[in-house]
Amino acid sequence: MIALLPGTPTAHKRRVPLWDNARWVAITLMVIGHAILKLISESDVSYSVYLFIYAFHVPIFVAVSGYFAKSGAPGTRHLHRLLTDIVFPYLIFETIWTLVRGLTGHRLWFDYSTASWTLWFLIALTVWRVSLPYLVLLRAPLLISIVISIGAGYLSSLDDTFSMARTLGLLPFFVFGWKLRQLQITGRWLTLRTVAVWRWRTGAILLFAALFAFIATNITLLRALKVRRFLLYDSSYGSFGYGEFWAGGIRLGLIFLAFALIVAFLLLMPRRQTWFTGFGAATMYIYLLHSFLLYPFRESGILTGPQPAWALPGMILLSIAISVLLSQPIVRTLFRPLVEPRARWLFRRESATPTGTIVLPPEITR
Repeated sequence: MIALLPGTPTAHKRRVPLWDNARWVAITLMVIGHAILKLISESDVSYSVYLFIYAFHVPIFVAVSGYFAKSGAPGTRHLHRLLTDIVFPYLIFETIWTLVRGLTGHRLWFDYSTASWTLWFLIALTVWRVSLPYLVLLRAPLLISIVISIGAGYLSSLDDTFSMARTLGLLPFFVFGWKLRQLQITGRWLTLRTVAVWRWRTGAILLFAALFAFIATNITLLRALKVRRFLLYDSSYGSFGYGEFWAGGIRLGLIFLAFALIVAFLLLMPRRQTWFTGFGAATMYIYLLHSFLLYPFRESGILTGPQPAWALPGMILLSIAISVLLSQPIVRTLFRPLVEPRARWLFRRESATPTGTIVLPPEITR
């Protein structure tokens, strides 16, 4: 199982409630963001909520994955899990989505280089996990990742093919998560006294409140400036009207804002067991399955056009219900072959031997 997606501790290791709480809250925010997407064109309130969520929920997603990523030389077990936890689920669900589109009147075309809807994250995650051991060999890997992200925004050739625009654009958050692990923040935070904890949490609450107030009071301007396109990290600046040389400065500012929001988010997560802590082990199921439940709302047109006032809170409550539903043990039992395919028949029983120098017989070398 992977933690938000990858990184869930293995069964023999003690799970840390803080991280399971963070995983489930972050994945639920993702479901909410996807659920209210169709509302934002007609509602400034919905758009405000959407921008608020997207200012930090994807960076948190990526950072938590980076926190649990291994930066050492990959071994056989690591490569095995890379295939079973990420690559195989991507191939399975990309195939399913291709068939769904075919059955709903779209062209039936199997193209595994372009991810369907939310599956881009699995492609990006594969690249991040493979490249991290090499990246951390360099000095200042976080700074290098920021430069790569900003530079990628100037390349119009980067698009949805193998999710390269997002993979490079969001790379700093993956490295930032790894950096938090190096700083051993979990142990320090869990041993901090309650008074000190709430001092930090007060600051985090004020940061989020200020962010939402700024977005809500400037939503018309933010809509005109196409800030949403910057928050998606999925295309070049010029593709949405920012051909100026300073466009990378906007991404830089959003990256540092997201760094602060990631820390603030983690500060607000309960440090102890809660009613949803156990759901943190099911984030992969929520991630891969929630889109099927939202697909009818997305394609039917029921959410297009002006909506009643209860549409936004209704979709938020529905999203939370979906996240809870997909966290249940019965869902994990039914869908485990698709979400966590072991595919043992594909693997060697013994690891392949390394390639070595061929030692020729003496009679050949004479």
